[in-house]
Amino acid sequence: MKFQPTIAALVFGLLVTRGIAVAETAAPAAAPRPNIILIIADDLGCEDSTPYGCKGVHTANLDQLAQDGMKFTHAFNTCSSCSPSRSSIITGRYPHNTGAEALHMPLPKNQVTFVEKLKAAGYWTAQAGKWHLGRFVQDRFDALHFDAKCKPNATNDGSGCIRWVSTLRERPKDKPFFLWLASNDPHRPFYEETLANPHTPDETEVPPFLADTPVTRKDMAMYYDEIGRLDIYVGKVIAELKAQGVLDNTVIFFVTDNGRPFPRCKVSVYDSGIQSPLLVRWPGHVKPGSVCASLTSSIDLAPTILEIAGLPALPTFQGKSLLPLLTVDSTALFRDKVFSEHNWHDFAGYERSVRTAQFKYIHNYWPELPGSFDMVADITYEEMQRLHAAGKLTPPQMNCFITPRPSEELYDVVADPQELNNLANNPKYAATLKELRDTLENWRTETKDFIPSPRPLDSFDRVTGELLPGATYGGPPRRGKADSVPPKK
Repeated sequence: MKFQPTIAALVFGLLVTRGIAVAETAAPAAAPRPNIILIIADDLGCEDSTPYGCKGVHTANLDQLAQDGMKFTHAFNTCSSCSPSRSSIITGRYPHNTGAEALHMPLPKNQVTFVEKLKAAGYWTAQAGKWHLGRFVQDRFDALHFDAKCKPNATNDGSGCIRWVSTLRERPKDKPFFLWLASNDPHRPFYEETLANPHTPDETEVPPFLADTPVTRKDMAMYYDEIGRLDIYVGKVIAELKAQGVLDNTVIFFVTDNGRPFPRCKVSVYDSGIQSPLLVRWPGHVKPGSVCASLTSSIDLAPTILEIAGLPALPTFQGKSLLPLLTVDSTALFRDKVFSEHNWHDFAGYERSVRTAQFKYIHNYWPELPGSFDMVADITYEEMQRLHAAGKLTPPQMNCFITPRPSEELYDVVADPQELNNLANNPKYAATLKELRDTLENWRTETKDFIPSPRPLDSFDRVTGELLPGATYGGPPRRGKADSVPPKK
């Protein structure tokens, strides 16, 4: 006898089948993983954009980025030197722990970066613009589009940004993507006619440690032009994301590798050298127009990016994720101090700093060397040399000419944000000095910091800026005699 299903069984089966269908229909689709873009400016001072209070510079797109996301007001790089800073960002480690602590040193192949972890997790990873990380970690990206600084010509404006949009268009459409977009702007040399509507010298804001002369203002106006050009490319990237319909599922970070390329800025551990703009746009997660005043470090970017992608932090990371600040409470205490360093950058140098919300402590381990500066051949420094010879520089403008320098510096960065009044010899601050000195030395011991021995040699003459005999332009540091001692253990 054939099996005859009862009416109840038929109804039950129908309900079960319908229930499964309804359940399948009602199950929410997994949200696509967010795309991530890291935009890195080259030598952009934190103060030199509209979101950070500069009224004379034309940066409407950066201003909009800040309005659409979160602005960090106390973000700091671990180094104020191009390649070491980038190596620090991509590894989440302090420069002296990357094996690439000095300018032009390639990041070693054994260093772990966050990029290959994204790649292994299914992200399409690409770089476009300035590289400056050496040849050993190029395989971490699916696509590389190097663009070196050059004098503008018919096919290349020298910005380092000309492949940004095309790289975005070339991406595979079936994968989330990560883009490392690194400009050459506003790195020297500067050129006339960078913008159709150039900045004027009157629009510039000259800090007190630079000589406020027509020459300096002309130099800064050309610097502003390169910032303006960078801003235009940021706008082009955002417009392309919108055109592709992926803007709302893309996290955008905007940072710089170090401060402006002027004396007492780049290659110093003053805030003018290490403070970075940090803008983060993430629709649906980061509150538009929000501001975070917590201390953060550039080593925090790597763990943040991995957590956004749903990946765990790496044991090699020395930073921590910014996600709680971005998505939970931007006012929370994140760090009570940040550390920065200056190593060889065309000239020998070795300084370390620790900064809290109120104080900055700097230790100059080679105080017999003149103060930190970038290339001495730029017109602003030449102007300062002229005024120095004439005895017309003010005390704040003497930093690059004082030898020996104080071995210790202490500043109240709230009362004295330009760091002009050294409190290291003020008895009132003796306890603060000792506390921060001990904090810095403990950090150096914990992170196995070291003083190079033998001491690296300068590559350029400190007065004329000319290449010294035996030096190679753009080459890694050469070594001098063994006259340094290891850090205290």
